[in-house]
Amino acid sequence: MFEELIKKLRVPNGKYITLETTPTMSASMDNLIAKIDSINIINLIDGFSTTDNPLAKLKYGSIFGAIKLQNKFNKPVIATMSMRDRNKIAIQSDLLGANDFDIRTVLALTGDSVKASDQPNSKGVFEGDSTLLLDIINCFNTGINYAGKPFKESERPKEIYPFSVINSFAKNPNTIIKKMIKKIEHHSVGIISQPVYSLESAEWLLKNFNEAKALCKCPDPKVQLIFGFFPITRFRTAQFLASHVPGIHVPQIWLDNLKTASSISEDEEEKIGFEMSLNLFKDLIKLHPKIHIMTANRFELAKKILEG
Repeated sequence: MFEELIKKLRVPNGKYITLETTPTMSASMDNLIAKIDSINIINLIDGFSTTDNPLAKLKYGSIFGAIKLQNKFNKPVIATMSMRDRNKIAIQSDLLGANDFDIRTVLALTGDSVKASDQPNSKGVFEGDSTLLLDIINCFNTGINYAGKPFKESERPKEIYPFSVINSFAKNPNTIIKKMIKKIEHHSVGIISQPVYSLESAEWLLKNFNEAKALCKCPDPKVQLIFGFFPITRFRTAQFLASHVPGIHVPQIWLDNLKTASSISEDEEEKIGFEMSLNLFKDLIKLHPKIHIMTANRFELAKKILEG
């Protein structure tokens, strides 16, 4: 399962599509799974991801969510793990438990600040940034824990495939390139960008990624850039992303078109947003068909995009 996913990712011009799921503040994943099951999207994607308490707000655990999804749909799931909530002991313990349940793709995040949390007086752990998690995974893959103690051969974890993230925009491209080099040199198999909103931005990001690979001290030609894709169908969403989310650039044409459409009707706003999103998706597929779709659990929207 995982070997097939990574094989698809590594084919230079091969199509690779994953779909993000965001577990809710619930003691069960059943409603979310039923929602996915009802729209028949499984054959359109190669795998899922589960988020890990985004914005430091309490949700169902990403690893448990990954287990439930994977068992239900027999599709590989990338479980997000945030450095915000775990020290080195907890990280390694979670990785071992996840490995036993055959969760073997992990998205390494530093994590959002607890300042945004809905849990009063929470404290971030942050023993390191996401590269510490990447280093721990690399240790596991070489047969030792992070303290250097070897696993018994019969108890060694199955190979784990680490993913990481990168901003999709920066005024200084050297900032992006340096961060990409760091992720590559810490053995990421795939680097998922923040959402891109123009073909020009995607081309710029891909150019910087290829430059970063060329500059790495130990470049891995198999590592792939994966475009983040988040369809926008509301002006307020576009305005929020443009104004409040670092590392994303929403072109003015998106804001103008959605604002004009919103003044007509919600249906027109939805229509214009969908058309712009679909056209962008088609452009990205032609340029570099490695895409991670994020829809805030609007899975029916993801299906319309994939079938469009």
